[in-house]
Amino acid sequence: MDDIVKQALAKWPNVPDCYGWLGLDARGNWFMRDDRVQAQGPFAGGTPQSKGSQLKHEKLIEFIQRNYESDRQGQWFFQNGPQRVYVELEVTPLIWRVSEDFSIQDHAGKPARLQRCLLDEQGRLYLDADSGFGLVHTMDMGHAADAVEQGLWVPQDVLSTDLPVRFNYVASPQLLQKT
Repeated sequence: MDDIVKQALAKWPNVPDCYGWLGLDARGNWFMRDDRVQAQGPFAGGTPQSKGSQLKHEKLIEFIQRNYESDRQGQWFFQNGPQRVYVELEVTPLIWRVSEDFSIQDHAGKPARLQRCLLDEQGRLYLDADSGFGLVHTMDMGHAADAVEQGLWVPQDVLSTDLPVRFNYVASPQLLQKT
């Protein structure tokens, strides 16, 4: 977490949390979701209009990714100064990039060590690594398939509906607030 964020937390400890305004898609892209966009439907499984506006500002994306983590309930958030901005996930909290040498890094560019891979009923490949759980980016499925074909990765079958509980993440913290 950035020092400036820690200082803001100490200065303003009681800022209310924010829900629904930020989303992470299946390709590791960040989306801003204002009230109008949120009224169009959910981030995951909704319409293109309910996804919001993709963030393009490189420095803002880097700031979000440096201050992105989860709470004890498995809700992922961006610590924006003193305010927690809970993230709506299209699929998983991390999106894995796979290199030609089969090394992996998350959507923020942080390298990790693979622990296991899983394959769901829809043919989506997930990686559980020392730093967390996530979906393999669609652009990197060729490298992932090579790792599987060479026997370096042995996918375990899994149902996609079991993943949030098994790997302790909440796809929609906003929806959780409404229950």
